[in-house]
Amino acid sequence: MGGEAGDAVQLPPDAGRGWWLREALAVPELAGEPCPSLDRAVTADVVVLGGGYTGMWTAWFTKELDPGAEVVILEQDICGGGPSGRNGGFVNSFWHQLPTLCRRFGDAAAYRLCRAGQASVDAIGAWCRDHDVDAWFALDGELEVSASEATADGWDEMLATAKRLGIADRYRVLTAEQARARIDSPTFRGALETKFGATVHPARLALGLRRELLARGVRIFEHTPVTRFRAGRPSVAETPHGAVRAGAAVVALNAWVQHWRRFRREITVRGTYIVLTAPAPARLAEIGWTDGSGLWDLRAAVHYVRTTPDGRMAFGIGGMQPDFARTIDRRYAYHAPSIRVAVRDLHRMFPGFADVPIEAAWGGPIDVSGRHLPAFTTLEPGTVHAGHGYTGNGVGPSHLGGRVLALRALGLEDEVLDLPLVDLEPKRFPPEPLRSVGSLVANRAIRRRDDAHDEGRRVNPAVELASRLPRWLGYDLGP
Repeated sequence: MGGEAGDAVQLPPDAGRGWWLREALAVPELAGEPCPSLDRAVTADVVVLGGGYTGMWTAWFTKELDPGAEVVILEQDICGGGPSGRNGGFVNSFWHQLPTLCRRFGDAAAYRLCRAGQASVDAIGAWCRDHDVDAWFALDGELEVSASEATADGWDEMLATAKRLGIADRYRVLTAEQARARIDSPTFRGALETKFGATVHPARLALGLRRELLARGVRIFEHTPVTRFRAGRPSVAETPHGAVRAGAAVVALNAWVQHWRRFRREITVRGTYIVLTAPAPARLAEIGWTDGSGLWDLRAAVHYVRTTPDGRMAFGIGGMQPDFARTIDRRYAYHAPSIRVAVRDLHRMFPGFADVPIEAAWGGPIDVSGRHLPAFTTLEPGTVHAGHGYTGNGVGPSHLGGRVLALRALGLEDEVLDLPLVDLEPKRFPPEPLRSVGSLVANRAIRRRDDAHDEGRRVNPAVELASRLPRWLGYDLGP
């Protein structure tokens, strides 16, 4: 069985940080000098809580819109130390959610949102080129694969929606034979190919952003957690040894926002884990995977897979949950049982890599929203703005979110503020203990259903029932 193969593999030890960030920190022109922790009281026009993509893009756009603005970033670790430096590096727009967006917002608004998301994908690539950030950005498109009979018609609604909007030519359906000619896996039943997406080295992008922000006068304080926050005019962010008073504040904390009472029911936390092979370019050539495109499958507990320029395969699995998800602890960064599942599934999808060593493994939390969409909102008294809920798809949308939050922080108007994600009312999760218990039960049922489909087994009726419960309750947590 696949589980036995995964159990037999010697896992790499917990290295403290994911491979992406360790690799990027070894590049002197990106790593730079450490930023200090805050040890005094300071003032700013805008204080940003969180040094990930959302926080740093907010700071970037704030300085672009108002070069004289005083911007401070507070980060509890180092910039990029959270999900921004750990993710799979898929630079998505919103095209893969087009049918859902059309149902929720209408065709016109959905189309505008997808175009805005794609503009962010293109802009990230242009930003890397313009600022000489070698983040391995590759605009090679994406492959959405069916790896079980249960998902064989998984893009029918997508194609019907695209045809209705007159954009069907942007999608190409591949038969099983064509999909395997594109990238050879014995599990592929077919695929949907698009040219929308890109891949990037996530930590190099994060550290490049940090470098360019420092060069533009943004003050960044790392290893500086916020211990207390008071919204108002001004807002005050207190830290262990200092404080920031600012006219506007931006909360950009991703999964860690669940520890704030105000946002606790807006997200739930799941884990995602990645295993990285040793370089094996000859093996990649054997299966035809010689470009920089990424792929994912149609499971709810999604597999996402991409390669690196030196011939490694990075294989990720989402929808994992080490416990009741009430706190974010070390298990979200490294959880051996979840990592073994990722190894097992890698070897099932790509059996030719079964003897290629696994050189690195890591994980991270993701901020799952009830609508499977991020939201960018303004809180009372109008000086605090927040963005979260990316549900594992934040690399591209965080660029768009940073622009929205910068405009809001500066009190400016722009057509981007008319997008439906701005002031989107969240689908709130139940209060505790229902939220954590229900999330754990549903999550495990979803994984068991996905595993049964992958292995061609009949799904236990009780498992099927539990796996569908979130959708019956109005939550969109994936396919």
